[in-house]
Amino acid sequence: MKHRKGIAILTTALLLAGGAFAGLFLYGRYFGEAPEPSEEAYPIRGIDLSAHNGAVDFDLLPAQGIDFVYQKATEGTDFTDRYFLDNARRALLSGIPCGAYHFFRFDSDGELQALNFHNALRGRGFTLPPAIDIEEWGNPDGHDTAKIVERLRRMLQTLERLGYRPVLYTNKDGYYRFVRGNFDNYPLWICSFTDPPLEGARTRWAIWQYSHRGRLEGVEGTVDLNVFNGDEERFRRFTGGASEGHM
Repeated sequence: MKHRKGIAILTTALLLAGGAFAGLFLYGRYFGEAPEPSEEAYPIRGIDLSAHNGAVDFDLLPAQGIDFVYQKATEGTDFTDRYFLDNARRALLSGIPCGAYHFFRFDSDGELQALNFHNALRGRGFTLPPAIDIEEWGNPDGHDTAKIVERLRRMLQTLERLGYRPVLYTNKDGYYRFVRGNFDNYPLWICSFTDPPLEGARTRWAIWQYSHRGRLEGVEGTVDLNVFNGDEERFRRFTGGASEGHM
């Protein structure tokens, strides 16, 4: 009995230690210390927003070093972020370069997702090209990679037919699983907490999201922080990538 009890105690201790290690790993991956990209190397700074940031005071952002903003517009085939319309209006009035992104659902038709995004984009006057957020976090498990890529390709084809040239947002896992080798000709927005953010040439990515824990006056809660990969001239060319689309 004592021997069995000792084994049980040891087993419990190992399980608790394993859980603690896993917790620390996940904390470090998603909430750990973010890198500090050089302002000399990356002078153009931006943020991205969703409903948890509330109604944003865009007029306060430039004085805090924010040069551009992306905000969540849609998700799947029929969802629109509840603050999108109000923040889109505020952004347009402020004059800050702004764009919108769509959260891509693995379990939804790509063409219908494109139409949902298009309906939110048109007439908003965005200057940044639209972005598609492709990540496993927030999506259901069990979907075949080839099927996800097929749906994403259909979404991109539909958006291009409507006059858009999207940016693809993802993290490292998503890049290697979905983007690399399939959509290499699209501008890349990479989420990474390492410096450099992605192995290989620096020119492979256009935007680097380096932190989820920014704090800014005029924005509720924590906000994602980004840098643009280039100087002001390259950023001006990038802002020319927006389109109102057809229809």
